This record gives sequence, C-alpha cells and structure tokens, in this order.
Amino acid sequence: MTDRSDETPEKTAAGGPSPLALLRAARDQLVELTGLYPEALPRLERTDEGWLLEAEVVELARVPETMSLMALYEVTLDPDGLLTGYRRLRRYERGRSDRR
Repeated sequence: MTDRSDETPEKTAAGGPSPLALLRAARDQLVELTGLYPEALPRLERTDEGWLLEAEVVELARVPETMSLMALYEVTLDPDGLLTGYRRLRRYERGRSDRR
C-alpha cells in the first residue's frame, strides 16, 4: 500500500474533497487516534457543519470470528475532511443482527 499523505486530495467540481477522499481521510485519522481499523464505513452524510460517517471496527477479536466484539463509531469531519470528533455508538458480537 502506498502512502497517500503527500498527495493532493481528490476534489469535486465544487472544489471540496471527493467522497472517496473524505472516507480515506476519516479512516486514516480514526486509525491513528484509536488504533482500530475500520472494516466498513456504512454511512457518509453531509451536514451543516461538515460530514458525518459511521465506522464499524473490531474491538476484540475472538475465535470463532463470529464471536468477535464489534463497535460502531460515529465520526464527524469538518468540510475539508479533518476529524472533529468521534464516539462509540454501540458494541455487539459480529454474528448478531439488529432488532429492526
């Protein structure tokens, strides 16, 4: 994998970071702060303050893998893609589904 930190972020026609650049920046910043690598980024949404995304991470790996402890984090970014905050929304076993 190459280091993309020195590259110019991908921009949209409006001049802001592209969604892909935002996701990459958020992932990299979350990993650096928490040491947890997102397995999925199921939500990306523009807000009045910037961007909101959710990241699923493995908090505790177990055997079998379906018993691993997962967590869903909410991550907020400013309009340029800089992380402004994060919080854990919930924890669950990988094999469990939502009750919705």
